[in-house]
Amino acid sequence: MLIPLLVLFTSAAAENWPAWRGPDGRGISTDRGAPVRWSKTENVRWRIELPEPGNSTPIVWGNSIFVTQARKAAGERLLLCFDSATGKLMWEAAVPYSADEPTHPTNPYASASAVTDGERVIAWFGSAGLHAFDRNGKLLWKRDLGRQRHTWGYASSPLIHGDRLFLNFGPGDRAFLLALDKKTGKTLWQVDVPPGEGAAFNQWKPEDMYGSWSTPVLAGGELILMHPRRMAAYDPASGKVLWSSDGLGDLIYPSPVAAETAKGDHVIIAASGFQGPAMVVKPGGERLWHWPKTKAFIGSAVVKDGFLYWIDIGGVAQCVNVSNGEVMWTQRLPGAGEDNGRGLSPHQTAAQDRRDCGCQGRYRLHQCPWPRQERRPLLQRSL
Repeated sequence: MLIPLLVLFTSAAAENWPAWRGPDGRGISTDRGAPVRWSKTENVRWRIELPEPGNSTPIVWGNSIFVTQARKAAGERLLLCFDSATGKLMWEAAVPYSADEPTHPTNPYASASAVTDGERVIAWFGSAGLHAFDRNGKLLWKRDLGRQRHTWGYASSPLIHGDRLFLNFGPGDRAFLLALDKKTGKTLWQVDVPPGEGAAFNQWKPEDMYGSWSTPVLAGGELILMHPRRMAAYDPASGKVLWSSDGLGDLIYPSPVAAETAKGDHVIIAASGFQGPAMVVKPGGERLWHWPKTKAFIGSAVVKDGFLYWIDIGGVAQCVNVSNGEVMWTQRLPGAGEDNGRGLSPHQTAAQDRRDCGCQGRYRLHQCPWPRQERRPLLQRSL
C-alpha cells in the first residue's frame, strides 16, 4: 500500500520544525503562511507516495524534509530526505534489519520521528539501532542499543538539547532513559527503568499492559519524562532525578506538555493511555489537579491561553481549563477512517490564532470551538 506525503502552500520563509512536536515539544507553530483548508488538489504544492504506512512526523530544516519509513518485506528501516520545494527525493539511507520485531498493526516500524540540529539528522529504529547522518545522508555514527521488544512496538522520538541527545528506550523487558553525545553517539549516562506489569486484558498479558512510548521534553532546564505510574524530572547533565509525581497509569502513550496557565504559571500536563489517569503538576511535582480516569489518549495535547485541547482515541475533542481541570466543552469529530479517531493529536498555528484538530492517516479535520464556543475555520484533509 502506498501512503501519500502532502506539502501545502506555505510562505517561503517557513520555520524549521526540527523534531517531533516542533522546536520546543509543544506542537505549536508560529508560521503565518499555512492555509486553513486543503484537499488532494486545493492548496497542495506537491504530493508524493511513500513506501509504507507510518506514524512518524516529518521534520523540516531549511529546504529539506526528513521522514522515517520502513520497507518491511525488504527488511529495511529508512530515513528519506525530500526537497521541500519540489518533493523530489534527494536521498535515502537504508538500515538493514530482518530479525523478528513485534509491533501492533496500527504502529508500523520506524514510528519514531527523526530529530535534527541542522548539521546532523538522527533516527531511532528500535532494535535496528540509533543512527546519525549528515544533511547529505552520510552515516556519521551508529549505536546498537540492543533488542527492543514489546507487543505494540516502539514510538518515542529522540530529543536534541545542546550537545546531548536523549532517548526513552523501550518499552518492554529492557527500558531506560539514555543521554548520548550527539556528535559521537557515546553514552553519557543511563537510567534504567525496572520492568513491571499491568492488569491482563483480553488476549494481552500483564507485561503487555505496561510501558511508556512517551517522548521526553525540556522544561525550565529539566528533562521531563512520563513513566508508567509516574512522571519524573531529570537533570540533563547527570541523569539525577530532581522530582517525581505519582498518579499515572500503566500505559503511557502521549508526551508530556510544558505549558502555562491563564495567569502565566508554568505547569506540566501528563496523560495516560487506555483510560488511565491524567494530571497537571507544577515544576517540583505539586499537583494542580488529577483525573483518576479518562478516555484513552494516544495523541498529545496543545495549550493556548490557559486552555488545553486534546483528542481521545475515539475521536472526541475536549477543551479543558489548565488551572483547575474544568471541561469547557466536549465534541466528537467525524472520522473518515475505519479507526474513527485513533492517533488523533491537535496542533496549533499561533500566528493566525486558530486551533487545528490535526490527524494522521485517513481522518478529516474538523472545526473545533474555542472556549466560548466561537467557531474558527480549520484545515480539512482527506487521504
